[in-house]
Amino acid sequence: MQVSRIDVKNFRSIREATLAPCSGVNLIVGDNGAGKTSLLEALHLMAHGRSFRGRVRDGLVRTDAAGLEVYVEWTDLSSPIPRGRRAGLRHTGSSWEGRLDAEPVSQLGDLCAALAVTTFEPGSHSLVTGGAESRRRYLDWGLFHVEQAFLPAWRRYSRALRQRNALLKARPNAAQLDAWDRELAESGELLARQRDAYVEALEPAVVATAAELGPSLGEARLEHVPGWRRESLSLLDALLVSRERDAFAGYTSVGPHRADLRLEFGAVPGRSALSRGQAKLAALSVLLGQARFHAQATGDWPVIALDDVASELDRRHRAGVLEWLDALPAQVFISGTEVPEDVLPWSRPKATFHVEHGEVTATVLA
Repeated sequence: MQVSRIDVKNFRSIREATLAPCSGVNLIVGDNGAGKTSLLEALHLMAHGRSFRGRVRDGLVRTDAAGLEVYVEWTDLSSPIPRGRRAGLRHTGSSWEGRLDAEPVSQLGDLCAALAVTTFEPGSHSLVTGGAESRRRYLDWGLFHVEQAFLPAWRRYSRALRQRNALLKARPNAAQLDAWDRELAESGELLARQRDAYVEALEPAVVATAAELGPSLGEARLEHVPGWRRESLSLLDALLVSRERDAFAGYTSVGPHRADLRLEFGAVPGRSALSRGQAKLAALSVLLGQARFHAQATGDWPVIALDDVASELDRRHRAGVLEWLDALPAQVFISGTEVPEDVLPWSRPKATFHVEHGEVTATVLA
């Protein structure tokens, strides 16, 4: 995918900004707090339906504005004939409205399905060192873009989970729970199989990317942990076994909503043993490996957005990551306080955007 225009209005400190990025590497440079991260955040919001720095109502809308606006134009290269696309989103923090190719959309998922953006930001360390939620979100984002049957399965499971949890809080009779247990088990087994297949297909791309970006980490290994002891119980049996405990707690304790992605690296005994720099390399490898697999599965690279990618990496690893990005056919956005000297000799087209006090003040093409 190649983004050709980004308009941002009333987004954090940005009153109004327009970017016309090039097809290669786009550097967004500015002092701390200037608004450079907000530009990547706006692109992420359009593609993911959420910010990577909290909820929309918690500070994304500029203080003196009624709502934020993001507009993006891009070319979809996944089909034999490249297709120009455009999308707009207005969000007040409590309500939203969006348009895709000049038509109104009723679900944020419609916007998210159209534009694929792989984002690495300082919080991405949690993909490796944090809790399971970020890894489930990582799996489901990937599935969402490569498996058409995923979204209906996910919605079916989510609906059944909400119904079962509501019943658990109401102290239902066994017959009521039996019906929703069957629905939850059937949809949950389907969802788990989809995640199994995705992780199996994804692993070679992550292994190859980790070997190129962080060979000192050792060989990467991915394993889907489904959220219940599947080796000994079906999900229906697991729900029955946990029913008394769930009724006491008021929520469902087993199932795909408790799934995880186990990440292991051969040269490191455990995730807790990773240094900050190693954790960053590991997270980069997992995210960029997913972008690589996305390209293999769809024929089109996602847009890659990297916020403050150079920090916490030593000079050798920073240069290695930037050289790897230079070799990609993907469009790349990199933010930082200055232009990394490692990108100066690149032969790819580059555009540099200087951000100051929430305004894009200069554009230099090279």
